[in-house]
Amino acid sequence: MGAPIRSRPAGVGRNPESPLPPVPGASQEEIRRQNLGAVLRYVHLHGPTSRAELTSRLGLNRSTIGALAADLVAGGLVTEDVPTTARRAGRPSLVVSPRSDRVYAHALSIDADRLRAARVGLGGRILDLREVARPGGMSAVDAVRPLADLVRDMERSVAPDALLVGGAVAVTDTTRTPDGRIRVASVEATLGAALEAELTACPGFVAGDLADIAGLAEHVRGVAAGVDDLIYLHGDVGISAGIIVGGRLMAGHRGHSGKVGHMVVNPNGLPCGCGSRGCWETEIGEAALLRHAGRDPGDRAAVAEVLRAAADGDSTARAAVEQVAEWLGFGVANLVNVVNPDAVVFGGSLRDIFTAGADTVRRRLDTMPLPGAREHLRLRAAALGRDAVLIGAAELAFDKLLADPLNVGVAGQTETATPA
Repeated sequence: MGAPIRSRPAGVGRNPESPLPPVPGASQEEIRRQNLGAVLRYVHLHGPTSRAELTSRLGLNRSTIGALAADLVAGGLVTEDVPTTARRAGRPSLVVSPRSDRVYAHALSIDADRLRAARVGLGGRILDLREVARPGGMSAVDAVRPLADLVRDMERSVAPDALLVGGAVAVTDTTRTPDGRIRVASVEATLGAALEAELTACPGFVAGDLADIAGLAEHVRGVAAGVDDLIYLHGDVGISAGIIVGGRLMAGHRGHSGKVGHMVVNPNGLPCGCGSRGCWETEIGEAALLRHAGRDPGDRAAVAEVLRAAADGDSTARAAVEQVAEWLGFGVANLVNVVNPDAVVFGGSLRDIFTAGADTVRRRLDTMPLPGAREHLRLRAAALGRDAVLIGAAELAFDKLLADPLNVGVAGQTETATPA
């Protein structure tokens, strides 16, 4: 049955350069499975890699790397090829590459205004992408059928020998009722079960919060790769965060952490749809930017227009950006004092707002946080764009394969290859 993510996937948040230390008392077979996972995870994250580099990076000897690579080739998960250019005399080291064309996962997202489905190959490459508009008022559960239709449409072009290893869906679980009120409900488990019922050929669905999953993507493949303490801030109709501490995603009770948009920053501010007043999202969200620019707060398409006008020197648009950036820096300063991250990453619509008002945000952060929390801090615009959610969802779906490659890799059969 589908289930929400409660903690990080097994490979997220640890150094992929080396395998996990052996468990005391582990059998040779358990150690072998662990090492197979380490090799596959490395080429999944880094792309084509020579045996020599794997030997150096993973701390295993050449013969072990050779045997592990051979098992992964036999399982249909990687290929081994002679490098196209040899830099030194002697026998060249074979290059191990993920089978992106054959091994794939379904990655789905329920965005504020779009439903998207992607087929993502091993190695993180998006092979196919479909999307449709999400009608206003459509619940996450109601989105299951159209998402499943997108997946079925993609599957028509998949080769018969391709291997589907799993699926994951990211959802913004802050839902606005027709009267504008905010309702927060845990829908992940329901979503996973409903998608499994619709897509019986998929071996299972994991579900999680959109900001959490996009944050994991930036942590594994994006601008925060290798950073174990970070805050990923995501903006669309609301504001939420994926918070990773010590390489682990903070999930909270029933997965409801990260609702930073409802942190009260201005007690005398505007009413929020959650029932409170002066929430952070009323000061930094898309509606706030549009309101300060004299535009319709509900016209999301106008956000890009305001940002372009600000870049072109329009005084009203520029003042709107500065106002929002002031409050953005104010809230980030508070989060930095609480979490003490190494990096804050701005994604969704906050990426563009941060980019436009970065100097203002940085001025706030030069004075408000404690010195020990700001001296090492890096502020970054997200690198993966809208695809971060799909890439992160795929990472969740691939995790079972990366933890036990051949058990999943041989078309669902228990592997029987010779131990290394």
